[in-house]
Amino acid sequence: MGSFTWNGARCTAAGTGYTGEDGVECALPVEAAGSFWRAVLSTGVVPAGLGARDTLRLEAGLPLHGHELGAGITPLQAKLGWVVSWDKGYFRGRGALEREHLSGPSRTLRGIVAEGRQPLRDGALVRHGEQVVGTVTSGNFSPVLERGIAMAFVETGARIEDGEEVVLELRGRAVPARITALPFVRRGAATSRAAVA
Repeated sequence: MGSFTWNGARCTAAGTGYTGEDGVECALPVEAAGSFWRAVLSTGVVPAGLGARDTLRLEAGLPLHGHELGAGITPLQAKLGWVVSWDKGYFRGRGALEREHLSGPSRTLRGIVAEGRQPLRDGALVRHGEQVVGTVTSGNFSPVLERGIAMAFVETGARIEDGEEVVLELRGRAVPARITALPFVRRGAATSRAAVA
C-alpha cells in the first residue's frame, strides 16, 4: 500500500489482488476522482464494471462477503483456515472453531464447472445422485473457460472427489457439472485442473 498525490489531493493505492489479477486499487477524495478517472481513460484503458470484477473474482476462487463469507460461515468451511492464528490468545468464537477444527467442518467450499455455457447462479441446489449435497454461493459464466462456473458449500459427508459429476438444479433445469479444485483460473491462464475437470 502506498500514497500518492493527484491534483493536490492525498490518495492511496493498494494492490489487494481481489480480482486475482495484477494491478492496484486507487482510493481518492471525491473532488479528485473525476479528473483522475479521465486521466486513466486517456491512456487507453477500457473500463469494466462490477460484473467484470465479479467474474474475475469468481474465476480466481476468491470469496465474497454475503456469499462465501459472513454470519454462519466459519473460516474452516470457507477453506480459509490459514488465516486463523491458533497460537494467539482468546478470540470471539475460538471454542466453536476449535471444536470444528477437531471434528472437521460439516461442509466446505468447492468449485463446480458446468458441462456447457449455462451461467451458474447462487442458490442452485447441488445434487450428487439422488441426494442434495450443497448449495451454490456464487456462479456465473467464465469468459476464460467458456463455461459456467460456481462455488458452493458441499457437505463433507458426501465424500465427493474432484472430477466427480454433480447436477445443479437451476431454475427448474438440471445442469450437468463436475466438482473441481479452486481456483478455476490462475493469473490469467486457465488451470488444467479446471479445464478438464
